[in-house]
Amino acid sequence: MADNIEPQRLKAAREKTHAWKRWGPYLSERQWGTVREDYSDTGNAWDYFSHDQARSRAYRWGEDGLAGYSDEKQRLCFALALWNGVDPILKERCFGLTNSEANHGEDVKEYYFYLDSTPTHSYMKYLYKYPQAAFPYDDLVKTNRRRNRLELEYELLDTGVFEEDRYFDVFVEYAKESPEDTLFAIKVINRGPQPAALHVLPHLWFRNDWSSWIAEPAPKPTLRQIEGPAGTAVVAADHPVLGGYYFYCQGEVPVLFTENETNNARLFPDQPDTGPYVKDGINNYVVHNKTDAVNPERVGTKCAPHYQVEVPAGGSLTLKLRLSPVAPADLAGAYPAGDPFGEHFDEIFAVRLQEADLFYDNITPGKLDADNHRVIRQALAGMLWTKQYYYFDLDKWLEEHGANPLLARSSGIIRNIDWFHMVNDDIISMPDKWEYPWYAAWDLAFHTNALFMVDPDFAKEQLVLMLNEVYLHPNGQIPAYEWNFGDVNPPVHAWATWFLYQSDKELTGKPDWKFLKSSFQKLLLNFTWWVNRKDMTGRNVFQGGFLGLDNIGVFDRSSPLPTGGFLEQADGTAWMAFYSQMMLAMALELAEDDPEYEEMAIKFAQHFLWIAGAMDRIGVNKDEMWDEQDGFFYDVLRFPDGGATRLKVRSMVGLLPLCAVTVIPGEVLDRFPRFRERLAQFIQRHPELSANINPPDKRGVGGRYLLSVFNEKKLKRVLARLLDENEFLSDYGIRSLSQFHRDRPFVYSLGNTTFRVDYEPAESSTGMFGGNSNWRGPIWMPVNTLLVRALLTLFAYYGPDFKVECPTGSGRLMHLGEVAGEIVRRLSMIFLRDANGRRAVYGDTEKFQRDPHWQDLLLFYEYFHGDNGAGIGASHQTGWTGVIARLIQYFAATTSEQVLEDGGRAGIAYYEEDQSMEQAVQQQE
Repeated sequence: MADNIEPQRLKAAREKTHAWKRWGPYLSERQWGTVREDYSDTGNAWDYFSHDQARSRAYRWGEDGLAGYSDEKQRLCFALALWNGVDPILKERCFGLTNSEANHGEDVKEYYFYLDSTPTHSYMKYLYKYPQAAFPYDDLVKTNRRRNRLELEYELLDTGVFEEDRYFDVFVEYAKESPEDTLFAIKVINRGPQPAALHVLPHLWFRNDWSSWIAEPAPKPTLRQIEGPAGTAVVAADHPVLGGYYFYCQGEVPVLFTENETNNARLFPDQPDTGPYVKDGINNYVVHNKTDAVNPERVGTKCAPHYQVEVPAGGSLTLKLRLSPVAPADLAGAYPAGDPFGEHFDEIFAVRLQEADLFYDNITPGKLDADNHRVIRQALAGMLWTKQYYYFDLDKWLEEHGANPLLARSSGIIRNIDWFHMVNDDIISMPDKWEYPWYAAWDLAFHTNALFMVDPDFAKEQLVLMLNEVYLHPNGQIPAYEWNFGDVNPPVHAWATWFLYQSDKELTGKPDWKFLKSSFQKLLLNFTWWVNRKDMTGRNVFQGGFLGLDNIGVFDRSSPLPTGGFLEQADGTAWMAFYSQMMLAMALELAEDDPEYEEMAIKFAQHFLWIAGAMDRIGVNKDEMWDEQDGFFYDVLRFPDGGATRLKVRSMVGLLPLCAVTVIPGEVLDRFPRFRERLAQFIQRHPELSANINPPDKRGVGGRYLLSVFNEKKLKRVLARLLDENEFLSDYGIRSLSQFHRDRPFVYSLGNTTFRVDYEPAESSTGMFGGNSNWRGPIWMPVNTLLVRALLTLFAYYGPDFKVECPTGSGRLMHLGEVAGEIVRRLSMIFLRDANGRRAVYGDTEKFQRDPHWQDLLLFYEYFHGDNGAGIGASHQTGWTGVIARLIQYFAATTSEQVLEDGGRAGIAYYEEDQSMEQAVQQQE
């Protein structure tokens, strides 16, 4: 039986004694169609570099592939490639539709699954489902292009290509014997009724950083076939920085070689010829039988062993490969019997899988059933698989466009001109490596919530990264995402920082002052940017703009309003109230070590009160955010002539003020009498600020103080809407738009133009923000997570005696801790099997519901149908949706008494290797 040594590997990686994280799943799944690869004058990245070009065109900034694996700088890359004998191209990368090709926006049209991964990637498992018939590329494009936004997406299963189970399950497993020695096992299973042939071509190649179009080209690396032991093909990989590695391929298999260079003859015939051996050489050799397309000298910068196999009906076979620093001459001293593929190979896989099992058993509450375990493990596997090396030097990229503002300014449409300071060169957690193969700041904050369960170091590193001087803008803005770094994401970074700090302190028993202090200083810059840039009138109400909620509003909030004037946003203002609270909590914590931070605590307490008071001004009602008649917060549209009107849309915009809540332990204030005194003086001088909010000086359960924009009366009114199944409460979580608007859409008329917001529980019917993302009714995991946190925090203040109906009108009373648990139960039912064995996430897709080879393969979608819980949007959005693992774990391991004891904090999320779950929970108690 293996020991649970994965935490020891994490420690070795942290202390830099062994580089267990140097190799991992760091390839993108789509590099084509990205801003980085766009050198057009129109800014149309999708069209400039298409999927059709990707097999023939060398990338400048990264690499992609199926089940991709590389070193931490993506110098040497490995990925799967397949050919079924009838496709027009090798299957080297996932296919999907661009925004102009699809009726609901860009979307991957493949079936692949992240089944397992440890945080050091000592063991990983991936599954790709490959049809035996010709892949229906044209059908997918043409049919989706014909459909309108009111019709469903046309998916790969809809084409019939998987009928009679005529497909291969291709499993790719990775196991590290040591930090530099990786074993690969590719298992092919024929699910069909007849024997079927398959070409398997595992690719190994170098990212091109040596060509003439690179500003500072590096020395060119080489791949060369060399002599090896009998029955094995060996490729020597030599890189000027990475050093030497050897790629061992089991069997007497031919290895094909070419160069990772653009095929100018195919794509750019007016450009200089790049030679006979180019990026698509292996494709052309295998698919088109062009024998001169690969190098007979068996040397190049891209290669692949060419396995041609026939798999019997229902049968399987396994191919073995190895990437090792051990040269053939040294095999005898490195492996038993000098065989890189002997019994020892299989033993390593067995041991690494046992270690992975132990690691996940240690972080998953034992009382959960197997299906809950499955959801947690696959969610976290997805989180770990979507780590990606991201390289983008904006200064260089803008200079190549002739658009660097320090040198010249292009007349074309060039993105991110104001971000010339940025140099990104790191492993980053991505939302989805096909749909969103670039980081998004507010997504990332939620990622760390789940990643902390398995790798606290990586989680903290990710938050620190966004505050690094080559990410954070000199003016203090946190970069949003690649399409527009200057867009505005909700400011959740401070919350994520505070959560990780608390969890880490509880785990280790000691505060990480360095992490908290450094982050606080950078967040202070960002907070100041918000105050200076997004409070147009200086009234402590914020405009924000896009704020990640896409099309939820009446207007495009990133663009000038058609009415003129500006929009005071309930969500933007609530985010800033929340931001103030988190900065206050951090300042009080830091003041324990450095009394100077007490001044900052006073500053942020006052900030919160200014903002909270502005959200519901005493004596003013008709044109402010709080609507007393409806008992809800709304955006306020202010006109150029000074008039104003509420935009009475019952949406997540009006629920987010609930999230602006925190508790301060009474004993903390007792340690800071100066803070207490000055806060009391401020409240006394400005009674109007606290008149309509919870009294900041009123003690609750455990002697705690509550900072909230809701007093008890307002809280009950909004909770009644939140928990009403005819409004926000779905069987699968909290909807982002109330069902109230199903029959009563919000309509705003301006001249001859009508703007409206309808309840749309699934895909969007509007093209606003691309059309593949919709907040007008579906369920989103990130905001549900924050609402659950808010309810736990409120429970820590009000205690078990404060109860509300849940659902509204049911007569069933619950305290707020139980309400939070009920929401998590509903969220988890998106993924768990119901009494009929069906998973809501897959809707009416019977293949996933009934087929034993599909029904336990989970996808963590971008968002979910507001009525039936089916997955919508990006299918591999295992970023913030992966937080479901954290929610399930927490509510299985934590009691109401513990919530009251720890003040509503999220609690511990990671366990030492020598602790059982029971021991860890006992330690918490």
